[in-house]
Amino acid sequence: MNYENLLTSIDNGILTITINRPDKLNALNKKTVEEMGVAMKDAKANAEVKAIIITGAGQKSFVAGADIAEFIGRSVEQGKIIAQAGQNIFKEIENCPKPVIAAVNGFALGGGCELSMACHLRVASDNAKFGQPEVNLGLIAGYGGTQRLIQYIGKTKAMELHMTGDMLNAEQALNLGLVNYVVPQDQLIPKCLELLAKIRSKSPRAIMGVINSVNAYFETGVDGFNTEIEEFANCFATEDFKEGTSAFIEKRKANFTGK
Repeated sequence: MNYENLLTSIDNGILTITINRPDKLNALNKKTVEEMGVAMKDAKANAEVKAIIITGAGQKSFVAGADIAEFIGRSVEQGKIIAQAGQNIFKEIENCPKPVIAAVNGFALGGGCELSMACHLRVASDNAKFGQPEVNLGLIAGYGGTQRLIQYIGKTKAMELHMTGDMLNAEQALNLGLVNYVVPQDQLIPKCLELLAKIRSKSPRAIMGVINSVNAYFETGVDGFNTEIEEFANCFATEDFKEGTSAFIEKRKANFTGK
C-alpha cells in the first residue's frame, strides 16, 4: 500500500515502518496516526510479516511530537476524539502479536515518546532524547504517555518528567529502564535486526503468549495470572511445543514454524 507519510519495506520477514516527515521532524499529524493504524492492521494480517521495526526518517528525529498546529482551536470534545484515536492506534501496536521494536533515532518527544513506549522494545541511538514536554504548551500527554511512562520508570520519575517537561538523554533513558539498548546511530538498525533474529529463533506462538501475558498485568479488570495460565496451557496444543520439547530431549536446535 502507498502511504502519504510512511515508508514501508519488507525484508526477510521484517517490516520496517518509517515515519517520513523529516521537514517536520516526523511530527505526528492526524494523517500519520491514521496511516500507522492501517499499517499495523495490515502487518498483523500479512503472514509474510514476522516482526516490525518502527523508526523515523533522517538522523535528527524519531518523532518530535504531535503536529501542534492541528490542536489549535479544538474543543474539549474534539480533544477527546484526538486522544482516543491516538490511544487506540498505539494500543494496536502494544497488543500486536508480532514483536515490534522502536528504532529511536534522535528526538522522541511527546507523541514520539508515547509511540516508542507502545512498542515492545526500544533501541536508541546515542543522540536520542526522550520526554513528555506537553506542559510547556499547556497540555498533558494524550496518547497514553501518563500511563506507560510510569510502567517503565516508576511514578516518582515519571511524575517529575511530566510536570517539568524535562528531557532524558539516551544514557539516562537506559539507566532508568526506558530503553533496552543504546548504540551509535549507524548501529541502530543492525542492533534491532540482531534482537529480532534472536526473538525469531523462538516459537512465534510462545512470543505471542509472552506479549499477551505481560500486557495483561497493566490491563484494568484483567487477571494477569489467569492470562498467563491460559497462554501457558494454549502452548500445549501447538506444534511448536512438540518441536521445542523434542529438540530439547534430542539435544538439537528447534525449528519452530508458528503452528
